[in-house]
Amino acid sequence: MSGDDTLDDVGLSLQQRRVIAATSHAQRARHLSPKFHESTDPTLEFFYHPRTLSVLVCLLAGFLYVALFIDPSNDILNTKWGLVALCSVFIVISVVLFRDGPFIRPHPALWRAVLALNVLYEMFLVFLLFQSKQTGRQMMAFFDPVLGVELPERSYGDNCALTVENVRDGIDIFVLAHSLGWFGKALIIRNHTMCWILSITFELLEYSLAHQLPNFNECWWDHWILDVFTCNWLGIYVGMKWCEHFKMKTYTWHGIREIPTIKGKLSRAGAQFTPHSWTVYQWAPTRRFKSFAGFIVFAVLLMLAELNVFYLKSLLWVPPEHPLVITRLALLFLIALPSAREYYEYYSNPRCKRMGAHCWMLITTLLTELLIIVKFGRGEFSEPFPTPVIAFWSLVASILVGFSIWQFAIAPWLRRRQSSARTDDSKTE
Repeated sequence: MSGDDTLDDVGLSLQQRRVIAATSHAQRARHLSPKFHESTDPTLEFFYHPRTLSVLVCLLAGFLYVALFIDPSNDILNTKWGLVALCSVFIVISVVLFRDGPFIRPHPALWRAVLALNVLYEMFLVFLLFQSKQTGRQMMAFFDPVLGVELPERSYGDNCALTVENVRDGIDIFVLAHSLGWFGKALIIRNHTMCWILSITFELLEYSLAHQLPNFNECWWDHWILDVFTCNWLGIYVGMKWCEHFKMKTYTWHGIREIPTIKGKLSRAGAQFTPHSWTVYQWAPTRRFKSFAGFIVFAVLLMLAELNVFYLKSLLWVPPEHPLVITRLALLFLIALPSAREYYEYYSNPRCKRMGAHCWMLITTLLTELLIIVKFGRGEFSEPFPTPVIAFWSLVASILVGFSIWQFAIAPWLRRRQSSARTDDSKTE
């Protein structure tokens, strides 16, 4: 049960509501979220009790220390500390006031903080959207003085002969990044077939956008041998093995005090950082039109999350190995975990009438990034799309539209017509 549930959603009787209204705040929270209540370890209840005053005292003490001991003459340093303090206050307020999301491990407060970080990132993107491209690049230099200079173009498709030396030269740190990225996406998507569809689709997008982004201009063996059938395969394979492990695992939680051995206690403490339960995603896009459309939207959002980072670092002159890029990818991974769970619930459960907060914020963030790319990209990508690219994606769109018309309109009509004809024949006999 997510934090979006209300008393009416839970289905409590009038007498139960009166009892809840008379209980303390902590008891009321447990009634509204039985999943959270079941997961609470009695030996760890210290971490589940409200600590708002303690957090307030620690926060103010930290502010006092920084305000008294930093150099007041350094305006840039003061500005950075002020932004850190602003973000810290917002995160603390969010952890106290935001609703719980779909995940409760290692602690619901962690995922409230992740949602707060998403809100902060979205507010930064909105501010960036209203700046000029030159100002946006200068803003990157505020985070790191080495930024703000144009990046040298690098192409991976200069020498495409399939030799051991060329393949060895094509292996760099980004090979590991590919594998880690698809390991994370496998944990997010939780479906082997969909992972492979998206893996191949992204390589086709790299082919299609190579005229805009030079680092998409790779050799054929780099696309298919190194990327798809080596790095992506390894990440998807290991990620799906993790999913299978969590799927088959028996989730029986005991309090630490109930476990007699030190090894068992340490194992239980480590298990606090694993899922409380596991949901297998059965996408079934051909079941109904809403499922098919939801599947396409989910795939588009994932591809958008992949492509945005390439365009943003190109337009804002941020090297791919810079910590800002890595931080954005790590943050998006943490945001995507609960967002995918909320999207799947909205996608698969007819009784779910609204999207969760994590998912809504992530979609807003991705679309805001897209708006920045469209604005900053004016005048940057003057070369038109090649005719084969336009023809290929027009064909793909036509196939998807034709399939949906056949699967969800013509085929059901034919089945109803055949069923009606058989009924009429039986009545005639």
